[in-house]
Amino acid sequence: CFFALKVWHAQNAGAAAVLVADDTEEPLITMDSPKEEDEALKFIENITIPSALISKAFGNELKKAIGHGEMVNVNLDWREAVPHPDNRVEYELWTSSNDECGPKCDMLMGFVKDFRGAAQILEKGGYSQFTPHYITWYCPKAFVLSKQCKSQCINHGRYCAPDPEQDFSRGYNGKDVVIENLRQLCVFRVANESRRPWVWWDYATDFQIRCPMKEKKYNRECADNVIKSL
Repeated sequence: CFFALKVWHAQNAGAAAVLVADDTEEPLITMDSPKEEDEALKFIENITIPSALISKAFGNELKKAIGHGEMVNVNLDWREAVPHPDNRVEYELWTSSNDECGPKCDMLMGFVKDFRGAAQILEKGGYSQFTPHYITWYCPKAFVLSKQCKSQCINHGRYCAPDPEQDFSRGYNGKDVVIENLRQLCVFRVANESRRPWVWWDYATDFQIRCPMKEKKYNRECADNVIKSL
């Protein structure tokens, strides 16, 4: 059940606001929207109440207090969720290193290549602050031990990606994509900590060009060579 659908059902039941507690102890993530289907769009555009994702620990505290019959007041303060006012434009990009998912992957790779120069100029000039995020899925607990989950996921099914070729018997697996996504996040983190965040654009672009799946170069060795060339 999507995050937005939970909020929609709660709104229809008369809720004035919704807090959705994570079921896993982890840093809070940005909730994804359902696929762009007509049915999904109908309820998303009609949600009028505020909603937020909270940590599992905080959710447990709230449920414990309510269970004891205590009066619980929750103030929703969005100031920490809004970019702090300064002279920079803060923006995010949701992406993936998968280059075999068809037109969507081609469009994303084209954008990264075309926007690279402008993005780096803006970053170096202090006009923007960029943060990449990588799309992941998870494997339902009932299927964690299945062959499909083991080949598409890491960390016991917590982080997964679809099979690039949509064929479990050949080519790369989803977990190969997850591992490369993590590598690219590490590149960004190290570059950002060294105050050179624009290096991510060099790595992401060069990896696409030099390490494509079609040429069987989508691997750690090729990635290491790209890193050495930065």
